[in-house]
Amino acid sequence: MGVVNTTPDSFSDGGTLYQNNQLDLDLALTRASIMAEAGAAIVDVGGESTRPGAQAISVQQELDRVVPVIERIVAELDVIVSVDTSSAVVMETAAAAGAGLINDVRSLTRDGAVEAATVSGLPVCLMHMQGNPDTMQASPHYEDVVSEVVAYLDQRLKACEQAGIATERILLDPGFGFGKTVQHNLQLLKALPKLVERGLPVLVGLSRKSMISHIIGRDVDDRLPASLALAVLAAERGANIIRTHDVAETADALAMVAAVKAIKSTGDNN
Repeated sequence: MGVVNTTPDSFSDGGTLYQNNQLDLDLALTRASIMAEAGAAIVDVGGESTRPGAQAISVQQELDRVVPVIERIVAELDVIVSVDTSSAVVMETAAAAGAGLINDVRSLTRDGAVEAATVSGLPVCLMHMQGNPDTMQASPHYEDVVSEVVAYLDQRLKACEQAGIATERILLDPGFGFGKTVQHNLQLLKALPKLVERGLPVLVGLSRKSMISHIIGRDVDDRLPASLALAVLAAERGANIIRTHDVAETADALAMVAAVKAIKSTGDNN
């Protein structure tokens, strides 16, 4: 899954699709096209920054940012478009514009979101987040981060099932970096099979995250090698979708993981 942020303030690539303070649809299409050619099966379009400390925007601002981009990509590229949103109105409008997946960092907890997702008929990714983007990294605390994250996602899964969203439409995301310390993130990654064993597709977003800086002191533009290592670790632990800013490099790394997984352990060297 490639990332196309239409925001001016996302932590890694905010504002890169803007010219003269205006979102440039040609730049957005070019970004998505490069990602699709490099191996992205999904392009995730988001209009609201959810970085730590991010401020909320209006629904209309979000619509203005994401809907034209979704329409353009759907019209010109053979790729699934995911809409990264928590807004019911944006979900409805994005689905009508051709989006093929709803990716919600708030797990359909906002007013009307469950209903909008149900009516859309689209697959939905449910993510765990402790708190809200503006405060989530202030002082995250868990008694047992792995069991609490899994329990929360189980609860949201049941809520979706009760609303009429079939289990086959659900993906799960542990929410690396969303209300979690570095140690919480590492514990979740190490124990990722506990989420994978639920039998639903698992999406992981570790690309360029600040945990890399905390561990090895790299600025956001120098986090590719560590991001690739995290992607490989996640894939080996069963993650099905890797959300990344660096599609070509990540696709190569995941191809090697897939090649190793495809080899049968026969005990010979042939």
